[in-house]
Amino acid sequence: MSTILILGATSAVAGRIARYFAEEHQESNHHFFLVGRRDESLQALSSELVMLGHSVAGVGVVDFMDIEATGQVIRDAYAALGSFDYALIAHGMIGDQLLSESQVSEALHIVDTNYRTVVAQLVVLHGLMSSQFHGKIGVITSVAGDRGRPRNFTYGSAKGALHLYLQGMRSVAWGSGLQIYTFKLGPVDSPMTVDHEKNFSFTSVDDAARHIYQAFESRRYVHYVPGYWAWVMWVVRWLPERLFQKLGFLSDR
Repeated sequence: MSTILILGATSAVAGRIARYFAEEHQESNHHFFLVGRRDESLQALSSELVMLGHSVAGVGVVDFMDIEATGQVIRDAYAALGSFDYALIAHGMIGDQLLSESQVSEALHIVDTNYRTVVAQLVVLHGLMSSQFHGKIGVITSVAGDRGRPRNFTYGSAKGALHLYLQGMRSVAWGSGLQIYTFKLGPVDSPMTVDHEKNFSFTSVDDAARHIYQAFESRRYVHYVPGYWAWVMWVVRWLPERLFQKLGFLSDR
């Protein structure tokens, strides 16, 4: 039996991860607490998990931009579950890159959603879980954080900063029993990318969720999802600037 908190549970990937926990461990009665922005979707996922033989201690409907309210929901979840064996942060938004270059409000909205709110959640989670001497925190970030590209560098900058924050947090927690995971997700064919032209680089929601679910049991703490992105982004990161700018598929809009 495990206690599982999912922040951003209404996202397609997070919902599928919850189902993996439920389907792969039907002999165990996991206890979930689901947090997201859409009550109807949370209730639907909750009902599905209960039908699979697990319990849902509660759902929290919150706007993640409301830092204080989100922190309170996390504390309520901890009180309801008694501990967090797993805590997954899965919310974010890509935003409008072109608009973010001309409107400060859009740029800050992208950065706040993908970095500021997540850091706030991590501070609360660390405060609650550091005394447990066990537990796993996983955060879904993006391969976009590995190098600034014209098509999404505002979003990518927030994900890159988050990667550094998680590195530091992992060092602080090292040896304490609390494990911190970074899941660097490549493009996923999901509602979040419904307006994006799809190509070979996109993976399915099910494949992304399966990789993250399995990675949670690894002793390696930074995972590219799917794994081939580790090699792709190694090349992209180390390309000299002059060469990078000549490669239209990397440096165009």
